[in-house]
Amino acid sequence: MEDNIESASIRHGTDIPDAMREVVVGAAGGIAQVLIGQPFDIVKVRMQTQANESALRVARKIWAQEGTLAFYKGSLSPLLGVGACISIVFSSFHGFKQALASLQPQNPHNTLSLPQTYLAGGMAGLTNSVISGPMEHIRIRLQIQSSSPTQRMYKGVRDCVRGILQQAGPAGLYRGQSATMLREFHSYGIWFSVYEVLLSHVMETGGKRRDEIASWKIAGCGALTGEVLWAANYPFDVVKSKMQADGFGTEQRYCNMRDVIRQTWRTHGLHGFFRGLGPTLLRALPVSAGTFLVVEEVRQRL
Repeated sequence: MEDNIESASIRHGTDIPDAMREVVVGAAGGIAQVLIGQPFDIVKVRMQTQANESALRVARKIWAQEGTLAFYKGSLSPLLGVGACISIVFSSFHGFKQALASLQPQNPHNTLSLPQTYLAGGMAGLTNSVISGPMEHIRIRLQIQSSSPTQRMYKGVRDCVRGILQQAGPAGLYRGQSATMLREFHSYGIWFSVYEVLLSHVMETGGKRRDEIASWKIAGCGALTGEVLWAANYPFDVVKSKMQADGFGTEQRYCNMRDVIRQTWRTHGLHGFFRGLGPTLLRALPVSAGTFLVVEEVRQRL
């Protein structure tokens, strides 16, 4: 396979600028991501931050003690925010690709190498981390609290934001941001580069244009991409979640990211950095497949 990856832009003869098109397709992909992945995500967060139990046991406990709707606990924040985040990711990725391609005037097809695609994706992830950091912090705090009205700390998103600001000020919203930035850069670098490599392979072997590829092949490329992403990036997510779920003041367990790593290793060993990976990989299959399928379908229609 060639090292160069074709640009994702598809010309439709419409007046919609490419950057605006990527904003719209990203929003659509983000909404699909939340609707498909939220139940898996709450199980993952509970496993990362609470008792050492299997994914099935955690899911059963949520079902029995909190009801079906508990699997969508804290979903308002990601539903409102993930669409915006994925819009930022796709539009930023488009912008960074164009910037890198402009450095190669001798390349008339605007193709990027695999490292360049990884870099463009990583920079898009860093751009997104400004929004995704506090958004995920709020979501995690809502997900780990009890559903019982008498035991839960926060009534909802607004109350959670107010509580964090009272406890730690504006900087408190960005708790775990260093781990978030590392995760976002590596995640989206892998996400875009692996997907584009797989899709380029499908186009080359089938002799088809991007907009001629069957939907099931797009979904398959997306699903495999999601598995690679999380298998390679999961420890960053564990560290981030532990930092964001930590208490405030005298209840705070971790001083910084290094302290999280040290305590996790001392208590659980290497396994501690991969707790919850099972439901995460299970979640990644439909979520990443659905996200890229929606993105490609919407992009073709704009």
